[in-house]
Amino acid sequence: MRWSTTSLLLCFASLLTPLFGMAQTAASPQDLDRARELDLDVKLMFPSPVPDRIILNLTANPETSVAVNWRTDTTIRQGIVEVALATDGTQFTKELRKITAKMEYLRVMHDKEPVVSAHYHSAVMDGLSPGQVYVYRVGSENQWSEWFQFQMPDNKKGRALSFLYFGDAQNDVKSHWSRVIREAYKKMPSVDFMLHAGDLINRHDHDIEWGEWFQAGSFIHASVPSVMTPGNHEYRNVKLSPHWRPQYNLPMNGPGGLEETCYQLNYHDMKVISLDAEQIDESPYFAEKQARWLDSILVNDPRKWTVLTIHYPFYSTKANRDNEELRSRFKPILDKHKVDIVLQGHDHAYGRGMVSNLPSGQNLRAQTSGTMYVVSVSGPKMYDLSEDPWMFRKAGNSQMFQIITIQDNQLLYHAYTAKGELYDSFILEKKEGKPNKLIDKIPNTPEKR
Repeated sequence: MRWSTTSLLLCFASLLTPLFGMAQTAASPQDLDRARELDLDVKLMFPSPVPDRIILNLTANPETSVAVNWRTDTTIRQGIVEVALATDGTQFTKELRKITAKMEYLRVMHDKEPVVSAHYHSAVMDGLSPGQVYVYRVGSENQWSEWFQFQMPDNKKGRALSFLYFGDAQNDVKSHWSRVIREAYKKMPSVDFMLHAGDLINRHDHDIEWGEWFQAGSFIHASVPSVMTPGNHEYRNVKLSPHWRPQYNLPMNGPGGLEETCYQLNYHDMKVISLDAEQIDESPYFAEKQARWLDSILVNDPRKWTVLTIHYPFYSTKANRDNEELRSRFKPILDKHKVDIVLQGHDHAYGRGMVSNLPSGQNLRAQTSGTMYVVSVSGPKMYDLSEDPWMFRKAGNSQMFQIITIQDNQLLYHAYTAKGELYDSFILEKKEGKPNKLIDKIPNTPEKR
């Protein structure tokens, strides 16, 4: 193929951009035309100088800091966060704290779609006071987002801590997941964070799918901090999505080589742990490394409650699926340290129950453990539901979301359908030296199939 002088110069400039930060436009006319030919939403796909895909993430110290990420085109080479204590009017604008963001260049191309080049900006708002309400915006010079508002969790003894839990969004995210996250926010807008149990999208490097995920949550992502664990669809050939680390800002306190996928974060009364399921499934080295790490962080942990999230289920809701190796390696650790609840995805149905293996390692499912295992799905993709008796409550063909509240010695759990109807409920009650006491509050409604 012959290259014109102009083409050579454009190619050379695109190669230099990630090295020297040379400005380039978000998309060429050819890229825009190609996107339209493929019926892709150019507003979701291509960045501009104005910040988009703004999201708050939990840090390792979520009671005094919160992380923020956003995207711009490559003409913006320096991002700024402005943050202040909220006021009843605009008085806060006189007391702004400015934080300089880090910047990372990302260039992706999925199949024969146009190249998407962007700058991702990240910062941590630290030194925050528990219980206080803050306002912030992100941008640079004259290109700013709107002001967003969030409240830090209150760490006073006896105060409740609440969060939303979502199973796989994955498919048709803009069309069918949007109503779920918005209904969840409407049901309880004052939650402290949102937890996503993997498979947020379907194809790990497909930028338009990530754009749909951010659009579905819209301002919610920028107002309520999120924490997420990767699923198998965030990977391809055991390679993590190129978007994951640039667009999120998650703790890096897990085993080396698993930064921002395997980690812990600590509230005063609750520990949240993410395990990287795909690396457990595909890499004996990282599986063993995560097992040793998990055991080490749970030894003598002073927190009353432990929440673990992992994409692959310990016990499946789908017939003929069985993650026996996952259980044999990790369940003895969960039993040893009395992990309270395990939040999972992958099986595209809903089910929850308490199960325990015998110390001999036999794969019996006696309901004698204090650990509750939950599998859920929030997107439209569904699998057949098994009749496995480990499940105390189950549902098929239902998009769900869950609200979990921890206060003192109780964990309150509510599962809702996409319509906002209560479908499942229980309480876990702490008993010193004993397994958690389960108090079922299942509504008097038929199980969904």
